[in-house]
Amino acid sequence: MVINPHKLGVHKVLQHIPLNKVFDAPAKARLAKAVNIADLRLCAKQRAHKMVFDYLDAGADDEISLRRGKDAYSELEMHYHILAGLKPPIDMRTKIFGCDVKLPFFACPTAGNRMFHWEGETAAAKAAEHHGSLYGLSSLATTGITEIGEICKQPKVFQLYVWKDRELVKEVLAKAKEGGFNALALTVDFTWYGNRERDIRNDFSIPPKYTIKQMIEAIKKPAWTYNFLSHEPYTYACINTDVPADSLAAFVNSQIAPEFDWRDAEWLLGEWGGPAAVKGVVRPDDAIRAVETGFSTMWVSNHGARQLETSPATIDVLPSIREAVGPDVEIIMDGGVQRGTDICKALALGADSVGVGKPYLYGLAAGGTEGVIKALEILRVELDRAMGLLGVANVDDLKKRGPGLIKRRHTSVRDYPDRYAYERGYGGGII
Repeated sequence: MVINPHKLGVHKVLQHIPLNKVFDAPAKARLAKAVNIADLRLCAKQRAHKMVFDYLDAGADDEISLRRGKDAYSELEMHYHILAGLKPPIDMRTKIFGCDVKLPFFACPTAGNRMFHWEGETAAAKAAEHHGSLYGLSSLATTGITEIGEICKQPKVFQLYVWKDRELVKEVLAKAKEGGFNALALTVDFTWYGNRERDIRNDFSIPPKYTIKQMIEAIKKPAWTYNFLSHEPYTYACINTDVPADSLAAFVNSQIAPEFDWRDAEWLLGEWGGPAAVKGVVRPDDAIRAVETGFSTMWVSNHGARQLETSPATIDVLPSIREAVGPDVEIIMDGGVQRGTDICKALALGADSVGVGKPYLYGLAAGGTEGVIKALEILRVELDRAMGLLGVANVDDLKKRGPGLIKRRHTSVRDYPDRYAYERGYGGGII
């Protein structure tokens, strides 16, 4: 058995020594000054352990898809109408999975949130409650379904991987139903674990290994370290709270079913019996088959550019997915979103709603609940401004008139980051 501070019970002592506020004071001051998502990224980088930040920030292989996913929005111009007769605030209300929400974007389900901040998934749930947005919980969450249900009364979607163990799947689905989750999202682009080389270089593990290298990095980030050491160790709370959160890659490799196919998807839909999205669609033919299989929602995603390198930018394939499934099938899109204008472009080109991952996780790593609320607020204000200047009164108006408002242009070097862009957070994978 490997001895570490949690097994020695150090957290039970430290939780009675209220130093978190002291260590977090500089991070809190930086968070207050953040103007945009790029600022939040830098706040997260300054507070979080290097291994943790790079896990959040990274993409697969050479991170080409990660950069393209952001750059793709730069190729889209917004051809606005004038004298539209609008006044703020813009009406952003819409429906996602048939449920009323106040925002057409939401925090995507993401794994292991407590590695970024002890509040973990509860921070995003509280932010969803604050903003009136959809909340998404990952089946690899470090907070349980029941706890999330008590915190967030907003519409909720539960994300599921293609597990081998059908009894485990049935058990988790039953918990999600009991917890008040309205919809299911099946992630289908995670049948192999992506090659994330920053994680390999950092010797990333959950929980951290207590090597000299990791301890040196921990000393550099006292706020994150005290936060981690003074709270209970995290587990995969949606699956088995008695099992520690071992290496994410090892766990996934042992449980993921690469052989999962369309027939298995039909079985899953039958077990769930409610609104369901297939998450990871980038091809029109797959979207058509998913509709025929019984999925109510297409979730256009490439897993944050963390799986197959050189997979397409989701904003680029979105119009073809909309054309394939027609106007009546719900489409969610995520990937590369850093600005409210990015959300605006996605809604205009065929998405009914937009998921964001890295932006709110930067906020979480930077400052817990306060950071997630700020991340969503930054995007809300930017989207309100973009829609107003574009000349659209509400989300439905944007979706109806969108194709005529967004035009693709030939790119130039002026569209992309200068040599100091990495410090400002643009193009996250640049090393």
